[in-house]
Amino acid sequence: MTPAIQKLKQQKVSYEILQYQHEVNSAAYGLEVVEKLKLNAEQVFKTLVVITDSQQLVVALVPVSGKLNLKAIAKTLVVKKVKMAQVKQVENSTGYILGGVSPLGQKKALRTIIDNSAKDFKLVYISGGKRGLEVALNPNDLAKISQARFADISD
Repeated sequence: MTPAIQKLKQQKVSYEILQYQHEVNSAAYGLEVVEKLKLNAEQVFKTLVVITDSQQLVVALVPVSGKLNLKAIAKTLVVKKVKMAQVKQVENSTGYILGGVSPLGQKKALRTIIDNSAKDFKLVYISGGKRGLEVALNPNDLAKISQARFADISD
């Protein structure tokens, strides 16, 4: 059981676990989830980690069908600039490996921003904390558990 699943159990929210066989060669983790589980790419959210100009790591959740708008998240965070965090920074801070980074159950809980489009759905899909493991849950429950806020951060 991953820390993300433990966190969900602890918070007593409704969720569903979905699993698939991860292909070792796959680097487009979000697209792999969509294809293997036959899900709507707008409902599957990828967990991206950015670093601000003041060296703060922040989680951005955006749909697999879109892409993170760095200017929009910088504006949301009220900083001048953000860039994608280095793999090692992400893995050390969250405790998860790339392709399995969950916004829940991180070693160090990072500030989290969820794209507003999540509110269009009753359920969104996020990483369950390892490759091949997804979790379906209500976006408002996700925001509550991760202490996240919603903002327009994707293109």
